[in-house]
Amino acid sequence: MPSKVVEDCAKLLAAQELNIAFAESATVGRMAAEFGLTDEAGKILKGGIVCYDAGVKEDLLKVDDKLVEEFTPESAEVTEAAANGLRSFMPAKIHVAITGLTCPGGSESPEKPVGTMFIHCISDDFEFSDRSTFTGGKEVIIMKCIENFAHLLIQKISPAK
Repeated sequence: MPSKVVEDCAKLLAAQELNIAFAESATVGRMAAEFGLTDEAGKILKGGIVCYDAGVKEDLLKVDDKLVEEFTPESAEVTEAAANGLRSFMPAKIHVAITGLTCPGGSESPEKPVGTMFIHCISDDFEFSDRSTFTGGKEVIIMKCIENFAHLLIQKISPAK
């Protein structure tokens, strides 16, 4: 069952006739699944791909392998490139890419510990990125990232008051 903030975000997307597509690495499809479980899924969810492996990011999303080598697969730069790659072939009004570190064994460092998650979101009307660090186990980190994204998107698409 999706969280209240994901439900609220989906309702706002539907009310504004917006739809969304995801390219997910660290969240392994959970973001699309959470939005897909909302009552508005048929109106808002265009699709999603899981691009956990760097090769999938490079081959399917056309992320330059030099970006992956220089910045690592779990980075703001690669996440932005993945969002742009998704935008090139999946029709939607909003394109979102997510990468990050939910467990040891990736590119973690003192500056980028496990729990660091990157989001990049693009539409014709706005673009934003976010780097946040969450604590907890793998599933907790993923769910916190999804809720963080929903909050951020609500802020971007809420009508001005």
